[in-house]
Amino acid sequence: MNYLNVSAYKFVEIAALEPLRAELRERCAAAGLKGTVLLSHEGINLFLAGLEARLRGVLEWLAADARFAGLPVKESWSAEQPFNRMLVKIKREIITMKMPMIRPMDARAPDIDAATLKRWLDAGVDDAGRAITLLDTRNQFEVGIGTFSGAIDPNIHSFGEFPARVDELAPQLAGRTVVTFCTGGIRCEKAVLYMRGQGMEHVYQLDGGILKYFEEVGGAHYQGDCFVFDRRVALTPALEAAGYAECFNCRAVVSPAQLRSPDYRLGISCPACASVP
Repeated sequence: MNYLNVSAYKFVEIAALEPLRAELRERCAAAGLKGTVLLSHEGINLFLAGLEARLRGVLEWLAADARFAGLPVKESWSAEQPFNRMLVKIKREIITMKMPMIRPMDARAPDIDAATLKRWLDAGVDDAGRAITLLDTRNQFEVGIGTFSGAIDPNIHSFGEFPARVDELAPQLAGRTVVTFCTGGIRCEKAVLYMRGQGMEHVYQLDGGILKYFEEVGGAHYQGDCFVFDRRVALTPALEAAGYAECFNCRAVVSPAQLRSPDYRLGISCPACASVP
């Protein structure tokens, strides 16, 4: 595997965004990296890939900034560069929920690590003996590629729909320990703060999300693969490309089985769009 792939985020106040964007663009370009970095006044969210030494050099430079010290990084490897270009964008939010009163940079939501979640799932209850409910905070198409066994799918198409949907689920979650999860953890930072603000007491986020869970304990209690936002499309619990593709025409996720369909024509169509006029 030639390319190191990293994802990381941190909620932290950033006052001057443009100078940071300019320096990030320059350093990433000089290191030959590709990927996407999102910056906002609430923090940083990045997905980068490149040769190991050069990528680690950029991460070391970033971590030397007190605002980004201790930046938690999730890693995987690929034989090819999974990104097409290098983008550094300034956004209103690094993960869009459209609820400015939810501020993870002020107080982080309670979390549990991967080993603890696995132990709870093995036992069927948490350490206090309460029943556990897993709540997926991702979009519907991501859930369809893989999720934890028995997890609740909120059936949303964007994260901005999550608050209203979780309000509807509140009676189903009452009296249980709820563990939320997403790809890398960033959505749960806001999801759990919202849920706790609505009076839900025993709610936690899976620290580092599915990717950190795969890294630390493998695929126990997980069914399928995990969607990622690059050309690999999805990763197995071994953090290897799962063989999915993205349709050039309609951008649908194409499974390994669908790739063998006569409706899948590289660069032209897939089973989701082949019959669409």
